[in-house]
Amino acid sequence: MGIENLKTTLKNEKTGNSLILKTPLIGASGTWGYNVEYQDYVDYKYLGAISTKGITLEERLGNVGERIFEVFGGLINRIGLENVGIEAFISDKLPILKENNIDFLLNIAGNTIEDYEKLALIAQTNNIKALEVNVSCPNVKKGCLEFGLNPESLYFLISKIRKVYEGFLIIKLSPNTQDIKSLATAVESAGADCISAINTLRGLGVKIDYINNKFYKKTVQGGLSGTCIKPVALYMVNQISSAVKIPVMAIGGISKLSDLFEFMAVGASAFQIGTANFSNPSVIEDLAIELSEFMQKNNYKTFDDLKKDIKNG
Repeated sequence: MGIENLKTTLKNEKTGNSLILKTPLIGASGTWGYNVEYQDYVDYKYLGAISTKGITLEERLGNVGERIFEVFGGLINRIGLENVGIEAFISDKLPILKENNIDFLLNIAGNTIEDYEKLALIAQTNNIKALEVNVSCPNVKKGCLEFGLNPESLYFLISKIRKVYEGFLIIKLSPNTQDIKSLATAVESAGADCISAINTLRGLGVKIDYINNKFYKKTVQGGLSGTCIKPVALYMVNQISSAVKIPVMAIGGISKLSDLFEFMAVGASAFQIGTANFSNPSVIEDLAIELSEFMQKNNYKTFDDLKKDIKNG
């Protein structure tokens, strides 16, 4: 079955920068690895792109102890940005992406502005066409979250990145704020081409066992994701899309066709699928087929036509 009707272009009308996707469905960072980890589960023709694991300048081993805690409707993770580092990514992971013709967003994270500048310059030097900047990770002790919650700091950071990187620039925003609009407008003003939202929420998982007349407590604090955060994600995407003109990628609790429609209704132009991959590794292929069949059945020739109809409904 053809999926040509799912082709979409994300475009910054002010700058003309654009990103063409075979489908609007993207594997979210931290859930899709680096390149071909899902090849046994998904036909990559249904995949718009993958967002790589968050890449830092140096290799990171991540947090010690328990890293995943399952909760009702989702999970809490405290992976701590474990990754191979940018040099190993360029030498070992990037060739595999190119060999398999996989479109991708290079997700980057840093502790300092200089870290982000260096990572962006390496991306530019290696002709990486799309960069997703993580300014909003709640499960590391320094760096991302501090930049992501202050409009002035965020504007300064994105401006610095924009000076060294010419490709399609996506900023991943945090929901852990009272004013997402000011962050979104700062990002747009600084020269970003797109916003992805939302990153995980701060969360705490608690398990209590009672054994031999004694209570035992276990806690995991980190980033909450899954279907339980979808109402927050819908609210944030709606706020962002009402404040900026650049496209928005929706992230947060997406697992079925109706979720796509709901996010389109509040302004999303593409979707990142994260936690749902763990329970159904073929979820992106399933959604692409469902979406394409719906469009054919209801005479929508292009994905843009569908988006407009839903948003204006």
